[in-house]
Amino acid sequence: MKPVILCGGSGTRLWPLSRKSLPKQFVPLIDGKSLLGLTVERLAHINPAMVCVAADEHRFLVAQTLLDAQVSGQVILEPSPRNTAAAMVLAALGAKADELLLFCPADHHIPDALAFAAMVEQGRAAAQGGAIVTFGVTPSFPSTAYGYIAQGAAREDGAWAVERFIEKPQAQAAQDLLREGHVLWNGGIFLCKAEVLLQAMQRHAPDIAKACADAWAAATTDQLGGQRFIRPDAALFNACRSQSIDYAVMEHHDNVAVLPFNGAWSDVGSWNAVAELAAPDRQGDSANAHHLKAENTYIHAAGRRPVVALGTRNMLIIDTPDALLVADVGQAEAVKEVVAMLESLDASQALQHRRVARPWGWYESIDVGPRHQVKRIGVNPGASLSLQMHHHRAEHWIVVRGTAEVTNGDSVRILSENESTYIPLGQTHRLVNPGKVALEIIEVQSGSYLGEDDIVRFEDHYGRT
Repeated sequence: MKPVILCGGSGTRLWPLSRKSLPKQFVPLIDGKSLLGLTVERLAHINPAMVCVAADEHRFLVAQTLLDAQVSGQVILEPSPRNTAAAMVLAALGAKADELLLFCPADHHIPDALAFAAMVEQGRAAAQGGAIVTFGVTPSFPSTAYGYIAQGAAREDGAWAVERFIEKPQAQAAQDLLREGHVLWNGGIFLCKAEVLLQAMQRHAPDIAKACADAWAAATTDQLGGQRFIRPDAALFNACRSQSIDYAVMEHHDNVAVLPFNGAWSDVGSWNAVAELAAPDRQGDSANAHHLKAENTYIHAAGRRPVVALGTRNMLIIDTPDALLVADVGQAEAVKEVVAMLESLDASQALQHRRVARPWGWYESIDVGPRHQVKRIGVNPGASLSLQMHHHRAEHWIVVRGTAEVTNGDSVRILSENESTYIPLGQTHRLVNPGKVALEIIEVQSGSYLGEDDIVRFEDHYGRT
C-alpha cells in the first residue's frame, strides 16, 4: 500500500497565515510543525515510501518536508492546479497496475496515527477486490462545511456500501441528516488499486484521463539534492479541465465502499477549526496573545508585537507581520471572500507573505522606498544562492549571524558576523553558507528598479533559469 499525498490547495480560509505562495499545508501550525509534515509522519506508519503531488512552486517545501521526516518519495509536479481528479490520475499512472494507493489530503490533522493506520487496513480487502474505498468521519455536530456520505448495507468484504454522496447541506438539512443517522462526513481519503482508478476515470471522465495520460507520456524528470521530480508536459496537462474526484467519479461509480473513522479528525478548514485545536479556553497559540475580559476570542499572533483583546466576544484575531484579520467567529467560512476582495485590489498581501520561502532558505522585506529596499535573508547550512547579477540595482550585505562565502566579481572571500561587502550594479555575485548553522544577512538594495525579476542567473543548484 503506497500513500499518495495531495499537496495542492490554497487554503484561502486561513488567510492571512495561509496564502498562495505558502498555503496552509506548509505553514507551521500545530506544535511548530506543518500539516504536511504531520501527514508525512502519520503515513510513514503505513509505508515510508510515498508519492506527493504538488505545485512546481512548492517543490522545495515538499522535498524538505520529506527529508526532515527521513522518508523517501516521488514528487509529481503539476504544471497548473487541476483539482483532485487529475492529481490522482497522475499518481496512478506512475504506479503498478495492481498497486494499492492511499490518497490523502496534505492539510488534514489526524493526531492518532495508529488508529488511522488500523482504519485504512480494514479497507484493504475491499480495495483488493476492486472497490474504491473511502473513509468517512463520524460527525460530532451538524456541520455545513463538509459533504456527507450516506452509509448503506454491509458488504462481504467488511466495508459498507455507499448509498449516496450529499453536497454540503444547509444548517437544517445537516441537522436532519444527523437525526436520520448512518451518515458520515466526507473526509476526502480514498484507497484503491491504480488500475481501478484509471478504469473508473476512463469510464466517467475520459477527457481528464486522456489529458493526464498524454501529459504523463511526455513527462520529464530531474533530480536535485537527492530528490526526484517528475514533470508532466505543461501544455498537455494545462488542457485538462479541473474537477474534483467526487464529481468526476465517486458520485457515478457503482463500486464504492465506505468505512467509518471514529478518531479525532479536522480538515483545519477555517480559523474556528484552528481554534478548536488550541487550548480549551481558545485564548490563542502564542506568548504574544493576551486577553483582558475577553470571551470566546482566539488570537493567532505570528509577529513579534503583543496582541491584546480587551472585552471582546466571539472574535478571531489573526495577526501577521504584514496583514491583520479581525472577524466574528460566525464569519470564519467567509474569509476566502476577503482574499478575493484583496486580489481585486491588487494587494500583494492576498497572495504573498512578507517572508518568502526559497529553496536555499528565505528572505523577508523589512522596508521599501522608491529607490531602496531592505531585506533579511536566511540561508540554510550548505545552501547557495545562484550566481547572478542585476541590471538595475546595487547591493550591500551585512552578516548578522553565521558565516558567509561571498563571490563578488573575481573575488571570493569569507565574511563573519558584523562584516560586510558592497556589490556594484552589474557585478556577478553569489552568497553561500559554508557553515553548520543558519546564515542571516541584512541586504540593502538601491537602484532604479528593485523587482525580483531583475535577476540574470548564470549558475543555479536548483534548476532555476
